[in-house]
Amino acid sequence: MNNMDPEEILHGFLDTHIHTSPDIKPRLLDDYEAALEAKEKGMRAIVLKSHTESTAGRAYIAHRLTGFSVFGGITLNQTVGGLNPEAVRSAALLGAKIIWLPTIHHQDIKIEQEPLQDILHLIKKYNLVLATGHLKPQEIFQVLDECHSIGVEKVLINHPLTGVVGASLDEQKEMARQAYLEHCWVATMPQHDKLNPTIMADAIKEVGAQRCILATDFGQKHNPSPVRGMLLMIENMIKEGISWREITIMCKHNPEKLLF
Repeated sequence: MNNMDPEEILHGFLDTHIHTSPDIKPRLLDDYEAALEAKEKGMRAIVLKSHTESTAGRAYIAHRLTGFSVFGGITLNQTVGGLNPEAVRSAALLGAKIIWLPTIHHQDIKIEQEPLQDILHLIKKYNLVLATGHLKPQEIFQVLDECHSIGVEKVLINHPLTGVVGASLDEQKEMARQAYLEHCWVATMPQHDKLNPTIMADAIKEVGAQRCILATDFGQKHNPSPVRGMLLMIENMIKEGISWREITIMCKHNPEKLLF
């Protein structure tokens, strides 16, 4: 892999979790720059995430400017009214692909059944992806039960190993019966969770690559670029005994099933 060109390594891969500017926090790249960097390295698509606003319209503009597949969505924090079905509906009509449950406001927003069901019906109607944001395992299982009842099949568990989520290995295995587990490289960074890559690799081996996705969650000014983050993640996972075939499943095939 050391002798491979980044375009060869990342060819056809997707990053389902990137933070870009404009944002209320300092970001390394804007939407256009992130899309262009990914395109230049041969990737297939990226997903733009914001904790405060819909990125559906921004993704459309980045796509038009670069000719590269860029997806957006909306995170259901207080800035958009929390569990707000109308925010989901308008995001869907604008081309959103992922609906994230609360992240930075997860402690302030109660996951109530009625608005959750309304949102899940919209997700099913518009063939969207539900992502669990920063919910704790107990809440995630509550959401998974509702997804099963309503028939929502595209579900993504965001960074289960981070402190903010804190899912045990047994809980991850149970979640993987209904959802993909999105492991994000940002968790290993010094200014974040400082997660040992071995723990991430071991979780992937236990759960199985068929139910996991690799993403960066990069875009912070103090971290490398998302493309560099993806390369670092792949390099480290291979060192930890994850095969190239499994990398391809997690970086290409599984995210394609959700987004295309």
